[in-house]
Amino acid sequence: MKSTQEVLQSFETTMERYMAELNELDMNELLQKENEEEWSIGQMYVHLIQSALFMQLRNIERCLANDEQTVHADTEKTELGSQIFELGQFPPIRVKLPASPQYIPQPPESKQQLFEGLQQVLEQMRSKAAVLDEVTIGRKVLHPSMGALNAQEWFELIAMHYRHHFLQLDRLKLNLGL
Repeated sequence: MKSTQEVLQSFETTMERYMAELNELDMNELLQKENEEEWSIGQMYVHLIQSALFMQLRNIERCLANDEQTVHADTEKTELGSQIFELGQFPPIRVKLPASPQYIPQPPESKQQLFEGLQQVLEQMRSKAAVLDEVTIGRKVLHPSMGALNAQEWFELIAMHYRHHFLQLDRLKLNLGL
């Protein structure tokens, strides 16, 4: 497992690319979809922001607070979770989420909304990095497909998740001729 500072530095580099890519796109390009089954680039950004703020960072807090949603530190990852963390990345395959309002992000209202959301995630990652360096691995929170993850693993998962979506960003831009 990488150190907290290594993960943070990697994430900051990843965020630089997301910000630069966002800066190059206009609202029409952010909302453009190849078809109804695909997300727009803007929806992908919303997904990244919301999953970090409302799932992954929240689960770091749960681990640190040892709240009622945590499980014992001996609880393990699933085989998939173990493989992903051994590789340090998601496999380079498309993941299809169920077509439901719970999983399909809303289109963004503005580029500013996306810039602010990315900045909020980055600030929280920096804040968590400072705390994670000073804590021992404790309780865990269950991930739906990866099993039990501790606070440091949830932190690393955010960076892996953002890097994984570069594949989607590149594919969407290519398919839309951007």
